[in-house]
Amino acid sequence: MHFRGILFDLDGTLLDSERESAEAMARALARGLGLAVSQEDRDHVIGHSWVDIHARLERLYGPLAWTRDQLIAATAAERPAVFAEKGVTVLPGALAAVARFRHLPLAIVTGSSREEARHALELLGVRDAFRVVIASEDVPSSKPAPDGYLAAAAALALDPAACLVIEDSISGIAAGRAAGAHVFAVAAGNFAGHDQSAAHHQIATLEELTLELLAACRPGACL
Repeated sequence: MHFRGILFDLDGTLLDSERESAEAMARALARGLGLAVSQEDRDHVIGHSWVDIHARLERLYGPLAWTRDQLIAATAAERPAVFAEKGVTVLPGALAAVARFRHLPLAIVTGSSREEARHALELLGVRDAFRVVIASEDVPSSKPAPDGYLAAAAALALDPAACLVIEDSISGIAAGRAAGAHVFAVAAGNFAGHDQSAAHHQIATLEELTLELLAACRPGACL
């Protein structure tokens, strides 16, 4: 196999939690600032980082009384109750794929906050599988900038060109490619209908992410 490490996106790739995050954000804003956000505001959470989300809210509603970090913290505080009500949806093949490749260096690169990532990985029971977690606080620019994937590769002491990125969104695919990695797009969690054609390879679910498939691939192409 040509890949020396795998860098996973989190929301929309391993689990479907972005709508729960959107609900938690809406509750936090209503409770803390008396701000009722629209369904469009909730939908914008899907596939976007906290940098983008906070900036958009301030464009629409004017300067918020909360900084981005305060919004993240307030949302994180609401998330456990939302997950307790709605449960957590693990995407098909996600846990098996993580287990299948635990012999490789694995990382998470997410636009979610560090606390959100910690909580999600604990819900999945896979926190110990990942040597590195790069969250929104850890990089100056969010996806589609390559910063997160470059940081993850560096933390694993790997050349990005030797890494496989697993993504679901347009911005995530662009970030992985800009970092110089090979990018697989997974359709299962792509509820927003992102165009995934810019990925090097597309699969329906993580059930297809097998040792045999990666053996047939090399950085830049799959046979």
